[in-house]
Amino acid sequence: MQNTVVRQTDSGPRLNEKKSFLANLSKFRELGLLGFILVISVVVQLRNSSFLTIENITDMLTNTAILSILAVGMMLVLVTRGIDLSIGATLALSGMVVAQVVSHNPELNPLLAIVLGIVIGIFCGGIIGSLISALGILPIIATLAAMYIFRGLTFTISDGKWISSYQMSESFLRIGTGSFLGIRYLVVIALIIYAVAYYFINHTRTGRQIYAVGSNPDSAKVSGISETKILLLVYSVMGGLAGLSGVLWVSKFASAQGDTASGYELSVIAACILGGVSIAGGSGKLSGVILGAILLGILDNALPLLNVLPFWQTGIEGFIILFAVIVNTLVKRSVERNNLLRRKI
Repeated sequence: MQNTVVRQTDSGPRLNEKKSFLANLSKFRELGLLGFILVISVVVQLRNSSFLTIENITDMLTNTAILSILAVGMMLVLVTRGIDLSIGATLALSGMVVAQVVSHNPELNPLLAIVLGIVIGIFCGGIIGSLISALGILPIIATLAAMYIFRGLTFTISDGKWISSYQMSESFLRIGTGSFLGIRYLVVIALIIYAVAYYFINHTRTGRQIYAVGSNPDSAKVSGISETKILLLVYSVMGGLAGLSGVLWVSKFASAQGDTASGYELSVIAACILGGVSIAGGSGKLSGVILGAILLGILDNALPLLNVLPFWQTGIEGFIILFAVIVNTLVKRSVERNNLLRRKI
């Protein structure tokens, strides 16, 4: 009996000393991602001195702004164990409708154009959220169907035609090209979204409930959390951000097309995965998602500067995403294993 007690007493410190490196890594995942971004930046700068110029950094931040805004919404969706494949189509639909309204009403206030885009996005996201929360349709099925429907609506509304810069007002185009105190409006809008999302996730009851639903839906239900309301909210927020991004996209590129942002949802999901968001739900940090979007933006900008062929650019990005998924999986398993051992002790 005494020997048994000694063994149990001695096992505690030994297990603590042998904590998995991967388990510890989970606490500093964002720091590691930041370090990786800095290493890549230094390497590219050594190969091409134009990479870290003020002008190029400004371009990278501007080009990454829309991606990071969408990634914030996608993070909330993934946290609830869902996915949204329709955001590219929602973006295109919102952008096309707003572009047509602006072309027929040149005096329209740019803020009203932004509000219109957000409303369209929320409506689209609300439909998807209702299908998933009320009817119990799988997120991947509901959003895939919505993607085709919204994309079809975009082509129908536009009659297959483009809307170009000469059909848009100068004030509307300034949303994507103008600046405030030397900072592009796109970056300013993205920073506002980050601040609101940070407060919502960390300092509101609803923000905590979103993570509770993703971590353990059954326990959340027992605690009185309405999964239906949470899912409807999350997909509506995702839709609203996609609608906003549609306005920003059309203003930035001065063009509205039926195939705008086709396949862009995959880049958004990739940014979330790189940032450490678990597809299994329940975990993900805003800082990681932003860094994931920045990493993708850096790769898109740096690889052409290094004269890497387009095929290899896609392959390299895919390899980095796969590596991130493997690391995240190993980290999660290691954390779960250590938690299980602690409970047994």
